[in-house]
Amino acid sequence: MLRRCAPGSPGSRPVRALPSSARALRQRLRQCAERIPEAEAVLDLLEKCPEHQNKGSFPVIVFEGLDATGKTTVTQAVKDTLNGVLLRSPPACISHWRTVFDDEPTPIKRAFYAAGNYILASEIAKASTQAPVIIDRYWHSTAAYTIATETSGKTQDLPPAHDEVYQWPEDLLKPDLVLLLTVDPEERVRRLQHRGLEKTKEEAELEANSLFRQRVEESYRRMVNPACQEVDASPSKEEVLKTVLQVIKEHCAF
Repeated sequence: MLRRCAPGSPGSRPVRALPSSARALRQRLRQCAERIPEAEAVLDLLEKCPEHQNKGSFPVIVFEGLDATGKTTVTQAVKDTLNGVLLRSPPACISHWRTVFDDEPTPIKRAFYAAGNYILASEIAKASTQAPVIIDRYWHSTAAYTIATETSGKTQDLPPAHDEVYQWPEDLLKPDLVLLLTVDPEERVRRLQHRGLEKTKEEAELEANSLFRQRVEESYRRMVNPACQEVDASPSKEEVLKTVLQVIKEHCAF
C-alpha cells in the first residue's frame, strides 16, 4: 500500500508505508520467506505473539534518537534508578539476524524491524506487570528511518504533518512516554568518532548526509499518538539523567 503527500505539497511523491498491522506484516514476511530462511524464523516468532497486547500496571518508557545521542547510557541509568527492566528493539531473539536483513531491499529490511517491535510488545506486556519498562528504540525509529529513506530532498519534502505515516499502529502495544534524545550534529559526530566502532550503513549516511539526518529528526518530531518529548542530551550525563527523570515524573504515575 502507498500513502501519498497531500496534493500540491512540496516535493509530493509516494512514500511506501510500513505494514499497517501485524497481519499485513505477516503477509510481507511470507512473500520473502522462501528466499530468506531467517524471514521464516521471524515469522514463526511473530505468529506466537498474542493478537492483542495489554500493558501491565507499571509505566513503559521509550527512548529514541540518532546513534551517539546517549540512549545506551541514559536507558541503563534510568533502569537502575527506577529499578526497572531494560528492553531493546529489535529484541535479543532476532537481533543476531540484523546483518542479514540490513543487506536486503528497504521494504524487507523495514519489515524485519517492524516485526521486532511486535515481538518486543509481548516482552513489554509481560515485564510491565512486574516493574517499570525502559526501552531503547521502538516503533518510532522504524517509522522515522523508513520515511526519511523513502523521501528525498529537504524536510519540507516529507509527508505533511498529520499524515497517516506518522500514526502509531492501532494493534501495537503503546508506551506511556516516548523521549527523543537530541544533540548538536557536531557533538554527535565527535561522540561517534570517540566510540571508535565500525559505522553501520545508517550511521555513515547520517554523518555524510545532513539532509537525511534532518529528515530523520523531523520525522521523529512529527510522530503522534504518542508524540515524542524532546530532551537535549548535550549536557553531562548527570544533568541529562536529572532532566529525564523530571519528565518521567511529570508524565508517569508510580
